[in-house]
Amino acid sequence: MKYFYLFFSLFIILSFGIKETLFEDNYILVIPKGFPEPYIPKDNKLTLSRVELGRKLFFDVRLSRNNSLACASCHNPKLAFTDGNKLSIGNKGELLSRNSPTLTNMAYQDDGLLFDRGVPTLEMQILVPIQEHKEFDFNIDLIAERLKRDTNLQHLSFKAYNSDFTPFVITRAIAAFERTLISGNSPYDRFNNGDSTALTEEQQLGMNLFFNALNCTECHSGFNFTNNSLENNGLYPSPYPLDSGRMRVTALEKDRDLFKVPTLRNISATAPYMHDGSISSLEGVIEHYNSGGSKHNNKSEFLTPLELDIDQKRQLILFLKALTDTSFINKIYQ
Repeated sequence: MKYFYLFFSLFIILSFGIKETLFEDNYILVIPKGFPEPYIPKDNKLTLSRVELGRKLFFDVRLSRNNSLACASCHNPKLAFTDGNKLSIGNKGELLSRNSPTLTNMAYQDDGLLFDRGVPTLEMQILVPIQEHKEFDFNIDLIAERLKRDTNLQHLSFKAYNSDFTPFVITRAIAAFERTLISGNSPYDRFNNGDSTALTEEQQLGMNLFFNALNCTECHSGFNFTNNSLENNGLYPSPYPLDSGRMRVTALEKDRDLFKVPTLRNISATAPYMHDGSISSLEGVIEHYNSGGSKHNNKSEFLTPLELDIDQKRQLILFLKALTDTSFINKIYQ
C-alpha cells in the first residue's frame, strides 16, 4: 500500500509539473466588456513567447533592407499605431501611396486587410511592406538569415514555435503581437458600461446624433465602429486621383474607388484622415459628411447631406473624441 501512495504522490507532483509547463506560456488576452472573442488561427495561438517575439520584431529596423524602417515607423503606439503623416514615408524618404491606418483591434479584422481588403490575414499582410520597394524593400528569406544570428531572437523562436528563425516565424510572431492590440476603455466604453459621469452632456448629445439622428451606424457600427465593408464616401468625383481602391485588386468597375470603412476608435489620435490623408482634422471630416460628398457612381446610398448646425457639429466631434482610449495610447510597448 505504501508503494501505491508513493506512486500516487509522484503522479500528482509530475502531473502538476506538466500542467504548469504546458500553461506557463499562455497569453491571456483581456477582452473588454461587450467585445466578442476574436478569431485566433489554430496554427498561431497566442503565447507569451510568441507575443514577445512579435513585439521585438515590430520595433526592429533590421526588417528593412537599409535598416531605416520598422513596423513601428508607420504605426506609432502614441498615435494609436498610425504615423501622423498625410502619406506614410518610405525607406528612402519617398511618399507612399496611402495614409497609415490604425492597428487598433486588428484581432477583429481578419476578413480583408488594407484599404482595399486585398490581403486576407494578418500573417500574409506582414509580407506587403517587406516586399514593397518603397517600404522595407527586402526579402523575407534574407530577413530570416539576417536575424537568425541574433541569439536572443533565435532563443525566442525556438521557445515560441519550436523552430529555427524562419519566414514562418516572422509572419506568425508579428501577427500574434498585433492581435494583442485591443482597445476598449474609452470614455464611451465606460459610459456604455454604466459610468454615467464618463461622458459630458454635450458628448451625450453627440452620441445621440451618431446613433439615432444620422446614418453614421450604417457603416460605423458595432463594438469596433466599423462594419468592415467597402464603400465610397464621395471624397472625390469619379475617378479618384491616383488610387482606385478595391478596383486595384479586382479590376472590376463596380469596385472603383471603394475603400474599407475604418474603425473610429482612437480617432482623435489618428489624424490626418481618409485613405490619402487628405482631410487634416475631425472638423474637416464632419464638414465633408455634412456636405454629402462629391457625386460618384459608386457612392454609398447612405451618404446624404447631414444639415448639421454649428452646435451639432461640435457635439458630434466631442463624441468622436470620447472614443479615444488613453490607456491604450499611453501603454509602454517598447
